[in-house]
Amino acid sequence: MYDKSVATIGFFDGVHRGHKFLIKNVIDCAAKCGMQSMVVTFDHHPRLVLHKDCQPRLLTTADEKAALIKATGVDHCVMLHFDEELAGLSAYDFMKSVLRERLNVRKLITGYDNRFGHNRSECFEDYARYGRELGIDVVRADVFVLNGVQVSSSVIRSFLSAGEVSMAAMCLGRHYELHGRVVSGYHEGRKLGFPTANIDVADKLKLVPEAGVYAVHVSIDGGARLAGGMMNIGTRPTFNGTGTTLEVNIFGFSGDIYGHEVSVKFVKKLRGEHKFSSAAKLTEQLEADREAAVRALTEEE
Repeated sequence: MYDKSVATIGFFDGVHRGHKFLIKNVIDCAAKCGMQSMVVTFDHHPRLVLHKDCQPRLLTTADEKAALIKATGVDHCVMLHFDEELAGLSAYDFMKSVLRERLNVRKLITGYDNRFGHNRSECFEDYARYGRELGIDVVRADVFVLNGVQVSSSVIRSFLSAGEVSMAAMCLGRHYELHGRVVSGYHEGRKLGFPTANIDVADKLKLVPEAGVYAVHVSIDGGARLAGGMMNIGTRPTFNGTGTTLEVNIFGFSGDIYGHEVSVKFVKKLRGEHKFSSAAKLTEQLEADREAAVRALTEEE
């Protein structure tokens, strides 16, 4: 049995600065009330269970999300398994059986637009009324606005889908990151003097930014040292490619890393995807891209 807790609940995809603002409210309130702080979240996106044909694009995996939540300093991160049984609970039943009886939540701080329970059909006023019956004080957190942007997971997904990785980073409070294994590619970059690591993204639900060329930080096998690089996302139109590939040219690196794990942090979009008239023209552009990437990475330091 958990100690009495102040909690918040949500999917928390990305654990962005708005989420951290909410979690800090929980931690601060718990300290004032002499209770434990708790974040309640889910291992699967609800749409994966409720709509079998839906493939939501996510900012974080379950493991990444848990690690980011725990890093806030909250006392407990409770990861509930989201299945059809849990999805079928009304908001009242969820608050009673899960929050009150299982997790001993005595105060619930909800996000400004957060809804939960079967079909998300109830609203804050309903939660507050149920809370009075169950001995849970329900309060609503303020909206978090950053530089005129109302920060949310959906807003960040929109930025990434448009290639606006700098705006996404501002909202996340960190660079957006992809992880994957290096697999065999087409070796066209090597022929042009720009050898690339072809990355197979580990989690197929992770959102891949818009096609184009990006300045990135790269780490290999979880190493702490970051190398600079430039990443191309696209279909290789100059070579009449089909299917999207993710290829990163790591500056100053020439080793064999097939089969190794690579993490890529997106710093800045350099340009969109283009089809060039010749390999020579592409090589000329890649030289310019590398200079632009080095500038972008240097300016960030």
